[in-house]
Amino acid sequence: MCDLDDELQSAALQLVEDASKRGVSFGCAESCTGGMVASCVTGAPGASAVFFGGVVSYAMSVKQSVLGVEDWIFEDDTLGAVSAPCAEQMSLGACRVLKCDAAVSTTGIAGPTGAEPGKPVGTVWFGVCANGKTSSAVMHFDGSRERVRKKAALHALHMLHEAIMGI
Repeated sequence: MCDLDDELQSAALQLVEDASKRGVSFGCAESCTGGMVASCVTGAPGASAVFFGGVVSYAMSVKQSVLGVEDWIFEDDTLGAVSAPCAEQMSLGACRVLKCDAAVSTTGIAGPTGAEPGKPVGTVWFGVCANGKTSSAVMHFDGSRERVRKKAALHALHMLHEAIMGI
């Protein structure tokens, strides 16, 4: 068990409780976390009332065809999948596909390889969409692949919670 497991469970539980109190539905679009956010949320009692689902979009083609991430993001050498526009469009696409009020997305480089110029291992972009408005943030995590993924999932849960509290 990782030292982040209790934090992940607690964050997911708080997210589900507060979304339920507010009557807000949510979902997620994940790449580097590979379904970890959804897994944490579905472990919380009552999640089925507010969590509409998740899309694990590991491949660029899925980001494009399912979530609607635009081609120009992948064609621009300075952007790509690990970028603010990609994260924002992923979260917006999740809201559209899942028909929910809010969604969070994760896209990054969990490691141990895959670093790109300006994007070291541990770089993760997050997108949040709430009521049609998107925002993004980047974080740089250290540690093993599993630790980066768990830190990213925890950060995503916190960002989504903050967005839901603002609805």
